[in-house]
Amino acid sequence: MNNVRHVNNTHQNSDLNAISTFLPGVILVQPKVYVDTRGFFLETYAKEKYENIGIRDIFVQDNHSVSKKGTLRGLHFQAGEGQAKLVRVTRGEVFDVAVDIRPKSPTFGKWIGIHLSEKNHKQIYIPVGFAHGFCVLSDTAEVLYKCSSKYSPEKEQGIMWNDSDIGVLWPVKKPVLSTRDKDNRSFKDLVNDSGINRR
Repeated sequence: MNNVRHVNNTHQNSDLNAISTFLPGVILVQPKVYVDTRGFFLETYAKEKYENIGIRDIFVQDNHSVSKKGTLRGLHFQAGEGQAKLVRVTRGEVFDVAVDIRPKSPTFGKWIGIHLSEKNHKQIYIPVGFAHGFCVLSDTAEVLYKCSSKYSPEKEQGIMWNDSDIGVLWPVKKPVLSTRDKDNRSFKDLVNDSGINRR
């Protein structure tokens, strides 16, 4: 069974704690939060520091979504050059999921789920070659993510949120889905039709 096992290697510096997950390339990032009587401060991205923990993409687009409780977005990926993401939550809480869709990977078809929230300030880095999705656990959630390539509607593809071959253990049973996500294809069909990049 897939779960939130995450712990191969840990990189620490004064501002970051980065944990390599059991899915090669996926990194859990815990920035240092400076708290005082005024509130808090943290760095959410600094190119050189993130490169030092293995996140070397050049991010070209920032996205911001607001979703109500029970909403599930995913599982999405972009065909062609793909799209790496650095994801965080600024309001509420989500269960964030990455699925390895690299056919030559030893963890092909495996998934990991991480709780991201405004309280824990965690980030998840999802490299090219993964599908991504999340469901909202709080009344409302705001999700911000940096992307390594621009959004391309004609290249966007999706896998069924409840695909039985992947078997994500979502903490919602009857999610709120977009019309598009209701029509996402099965993992098996995408692989058979070469909808998954074979690399």
